[in-house]
Amino acid sequence: MAAAMASTVAKGAISVRHARASRPSLLPVSSSISLRSVSPRQVSLFLGRPLRQPFDPRPLQISRSRSVQIVTATAAADAKPTVLVAEKLGEAGLELLREFSNVDCSYNLSAEELCAKISLCDALIVRSGTKVTREVFEAAKGRLRVVGRAGVGIDNVDLQAATEHGCLVVNAPTANTVAAAEHAIALLAAMARNVAQADASMKAGKWQRNKYVGVSLVGKMIAVLGFGKVGSEVARRAKGLGMHVIAHDPYAPVDRARAIGVELVSFDEAISTADFLSLHMPLTPTTSKIFNDESFAKMKKGVRIINVARGGVIDEDALVRALDNGTVAQAALDVFTVEPPPKDSKLVLHENVTVTPHLGASTIEAQEGVAIEIAEAVVGALKGELAATAVNAPMVPAEVLSELAPYVILAEKLGRLAVQLVAGGHGIKGLKVVYTSSRNPEDLDTRLLRAMITKGIIEPISDVFVNLVNADFTAKQRGLRISEERISHDGSPEDPIESIQVLLSNVESKFASALSETGDIKVEGRVKDGIPHLTLVGSFSVDVSLEGNLIFCRNIDQPGMIGRVGSILAEKNVNVNFMSVGRTGPRKQAIMAIGVDEEPDKESLKKIGEVPAIEEFVFLKL
Repeated sequence: MAAAMASTVAKGAISVRHARASRPSLLPVSSSISLRSVSPRQVSLFLGRPLRQPFDPRPLQISRSRSVQIVTATAAADAKPTVLVAEKLGEAGLELLREFSNVDCSYNLSAEELCAKISLCDALIVRSGTKVTREVFEAAKGRLRVVGRAGVGIDNVDLQAATEHGCLVVNAPTANTVAAAEHAIALLAAMARNVAQADASMKAGKWQRNKYVGVSLVGKMIAVLGFGKVGSEVARRAKGLGMHVIAHDPYAPVDRARAIGVELVSFDEAISTADFLSLHMPLTPTTSKIFNDESFAKMKKGVRIINVARGGVIDEDALVRALDNGTVAQAALDVFTVEPPPKDSKLVLHENVTVTPHLGASTIEAQEGVAIEIAEAVVGALKGELAATAVNAPMVPAEVLSELAPYVILAEKLGRLAVQLVAGGHGIKGLKVVYTSSRNPEDLDTRLLRAMITKGIIEPISDVFVNLVNADFTAKQRGLRISEERISHDGSPEDPIESIQVLLSNVESKFASALSETGDIKVEGRVKDGIPHLTLVGSFSVDVSLEGNLIFCRNIDQPGMIGRVGSILAEKNVNVNFMSVGRTGPRKQAIMAIGVDEEPDKESLKKIGEVPAIEEFVFLKL
């Protein structure tokens, strides 16, 4: 046995401990069982859609050769998903959507109209003008599976409500990046040289060269507030104009900023030293009105501000005061707290403010790109794929999905099996998952497996649909504390996991033999030749393919027990597809694990219980 590793990580209700130990396999040499090819898309079908939807894939189909396939139900024409497009979307995106779904383009819906329609829709696509609130998710009654935001910002979508309802939120963060950056630079130059004001003056019949003397950009310092995709593109272009660039973003990698030649600084340093401020942060509770009287007071007198991000990051009344007292010399704004802003807005009408009506992404190329990007993300999500642009789900790379395919099935089945062993009482509060693997802890991503175990435990005892989006939230909401332990095994690193063990603590069991020495319900499984197998129940080693349904019997080990139980099942034409016996010793206690294709009737189960040598038994649906 190797020494234990003392690395411990905790996050919220989930803790992770790494240990190292080697132990012999609990399984005999495997029989010839095969798994047909399972793709990442098929794996993710277990994650994204409730099976009750008419166009969802059907559950696992078990063939007579014991191979597992994941198949997609043939969809009738009227079984297509329905996608509601609530704001104008480019034709290229609509064409992609129509190839897969029924598309309802209903623009300018009121909040009440949106709530009335949403229960008939599987996906919703919006831009920035539609508020997707908690009321919308509640009105969807569980049908809405995907919300697509055609653009970058998602402050108009209630992410918490989406997560609670198991709805994936995707955006289109790349297609309009260049367009937004170009618009920021356009406003920067137009503001510095008074282009808009001079244009209006000339069209009013005036010639005022002396009034509209501007400032140069070369050698000036610009602070980019928010160093994401758009912010970094603005920084590149500003450097091309000969400006000195600094940036503030608490989440930006230092090496990425350094590669562009940009220095990351604190917020206060950025706003107090820059000649120009270009805003590119999202609107969050932290950034809401972050530019207020206090922050304006820290700025260099005569600073100029460009905002193509979100209007709500600026306290607009405070900005008007800063413009009036000269702290801010000019502002160029593409976004506003309320859009469109009031016609009598002092900010919009201010002579030192240049304004545009939210044109950041408004280029022909960007609009088509956004439409295609969001359509592809929504269609992929409806097919069960985990979109790379999902904003409320942990991303699992495609290669990891493919590799973990059979383990995903194993994880859910172990959770489903364990919860059926619970006798009731005060509910399940503690879940521990132990992964045995020969890989380094950092090379084993268990988020997907944890979600599937949670799904297996919660769904059979509630009306909640659990997926990767809401698994951790749902567990926390129900007071289920999850801990994970990883045990390093001396084996081949080609196999990601040797075994998965599920333990439920502080519960009573309807099958006492499933309890471990510490009183936890304990089940363990592994994947053999691509098929999930149950290998341990309590302290008893078994070897049962997790197909169909299971009967556990604890009995005295004696001749004829398998035959007697088999005969009882055969009388009712219940087919046995697998049987395994684990025992403490010859003629002592044993556990029979019997796999059956059909559900035995009550009479058959009663007869099994009346066999004198059988001390307890339980029937479990998988």
